[in-house]
Amino acid sequence: MSEEEDIDLRSLSDEDLVAQMHDDLYDGLAEEIEEGVEILLERKWPAYKVLTDALVEGMRIVGVDFRDGILFVPEVLMSANAMKAGMAILRPLLAEAGAPRMGKMVIGTVKGDIHDIGKNLVSMMMEGAGFDVIDIGINNPVEAYLEALEEHKPDILGMSALLTTTMPYMKVVIDTLEEKGLRDDYIVMVGGAPLNEEFGEAIGADAYCRDAAVAVEMAKELIARKHNQMGA
Repeated sequence: MSEEEDIDLRSLSDEDLVAQMHDDLYDGLAEEIEEGVEILLERKWPAYKVLTDALVEGMRIVGVDFRDGILFVPEVLMSANAMKAGMAILRPLLAEAGAPRMGKMVIGTVKGDIHDIGKNLVSMMMEGAGFDVIDIGINNPVEAYLEALEEHKPDILGMSALLTTTMPYMKVVIDTLEEKGLRDDYIVMVGGAPLNEEFGEAIGADAYCRDAAVAVEMAKELIARKHNQMGA
């Protein structure tokens, strides 16, 4: 690590600094990411440009290597935590600037299930891709999802399950949305180890996501499709 530590981030050009931040995100170095964000802001970069060029692009690279099996969950969690450190600085500035966001997502693990690593990873990766994410935690009955949808008006509802016994509860939530005439208001994405594409289709979800990297790609695609339909 010694040569890494010798890098003076302030001495780098904007381009080299952004490239270094991609490396630091990849390595999960939170303090370096905070420093890089501060330097770019001092150099009068708009917060949204820092977010997209340095953090989102860095997490995209992490996401690709995660999808391809080069990086694993512990490393991705470190990257995501480093990104969160940078986001903590940018979030108030983005809100002030009214910066465009990719979309909004409510995510939670279903009733009877207390697993959250996969869900947390999706939350972090989605945030890293520029989405607003409201994480309602674990063990959520249908009422908790409905309340969160009502309060936050997201584009996407994400549900996670890690047990074969809790998987069917996703259908309960989707059926309830149908009954209330709300189903078409949201993109519903589901994920978790025991799920597969057939299950996602059978319960009427818009997408089954194998992992967090796929979730981000699917979310972007489905949001774009929804906007196109609305514009049509």
